[in-house]
Amino acid sequence: MFKLSNRMNAIQPSPTLALNAKAAQLRADGVDIVNFSLGEPNFNTPLWIQEAAIQAMQQGLTKYTPTDGIPLLKQAIQKKLSRDYKLDYELDLITVGAGTKQLIFNAFMASLNPGDEVIIPAPYWVSYPELVRFFGGVPVIVSGSPENEFKLTADQLKAHITPKTRWVIINSPNNPTGAVYSQGELRQIADVLMEHFHVHVLSDDIYEHLTYDDVKFSSIVKVEPRLKFRTLICNGVSKAYAMTGWRLGFAAGAFDLIQALNLLQSQSTSNPCSISQAAAASALNGPHSFLIDWRQSFDERRTATHNVIGAIPGLSCEMPKGAFYLYVNCERLLGLLTPNGEVLRSDHDVCTYLLEEAKVMVIGGSAFGLSPYFRISYATSMENLMEGCQRIEKAVRRLVR
Repeated sequence: MFKLSNRMNAIQPSPTLALNAKAAQLRADGVDIVNFSLGEPNFNTPLWIQEAAIQAMQQGLTKYTPTDGIPLLKQAIQKKLSRDYKLDYELDLITVGAGTKQLIFNAFMASLNPGDEVIIPAPYWVSYPELVRFFGGVPVIVSGSPENEFKLTADQLKAHITPKTRWVIINSPNNPTGAVYSQGELRQIADVLMEHFHVHVLSDDIYEHLTYDDVKFSSIVKVEPRLKFRTLICNGVSKAYAMTGWRLGFAAGAFDLIQALNLLQSQSTSNPCSISQAAAASALNGPHSFLIDWRQSFDERRTATHNVIGAIPGLSCEMPKGAFYLYVNCERLLGLLTPNGEVLRSDHDVCTYLLEEAKVMVIGGSAFGLSPYFRISYATSMENLMEGCQRIEKAVRRLVR
């Protein structure tokens, strides 16, 4: 066997790996699977953004670019941050990467020493703790309560900060719950952080444009500008502009950290795709009126799916305020028997049962650090959503006490 590095022991495979393999086998066998696991919009990238990419190719923008991004894109990001965050960032405080995940990966690589702690509110995006562990850091998981939409409170933050704390992660709107931090909540968190100058904030804002019910996105650096150089804003074009495959993210923060990210990128992937950069600049500079229709469509799916799932005996979920996920509580299904006489003992068992019995793919709460739940993505068509929900209902009604 090939001898791998010791650091590979620190990172674990996705808890959904076996389910994904099973779903793939079922599809290969011709079984119709309704997939509620994908975290990407089913819309196509807006045509005018595609045209910007085509124009860039025709103009010869197919060569290497500066490692941290072309000036046109960095200027578009600068304008976006000024417009939406009410803060001014010089261009050398902004960098561009091959997706937000790469930038978070590089940020932890650049800043974590063995034993450094990162406070991660749960439920969380699946990659946060694995990336922290990969670089020798210690994920400090802080579980939220359903009564507070699983959000980190100022008191929880204060209780978990130690001299070893390096980062706290704030992901709003949140994946997987769709929770959105209010300005008041961020103000309280900021007040705690102002007492602990060694703690930095990783603000994952990738779902910022996807909020509902007149809920407004806010960032901690907008609430407390004095945290500007202690906060790394991570964002991108994947979710709001349906550009998941274009692999383009951006970050803004302190000079030393941004330069470290650029150094790491120069020795790894080098510049992000030149054509994607041109498209992303067009996306950020262009009209955002299309988001009105997209949000309305997501809102309709959110409401319809929430209503159907909430009416299924044994399942419940809070109405999310943002992103495009439902985090469904399945605790009342645990202990029930499947038609084959198997006992459901965990949310993983529930997800396996729904895949095998209902032919619906969902992701268990264990992947997000808080059980017993499962996540449904409603970033698919209403037809798929209703079909999948009906299948789930039939499968749940077949369970036996």
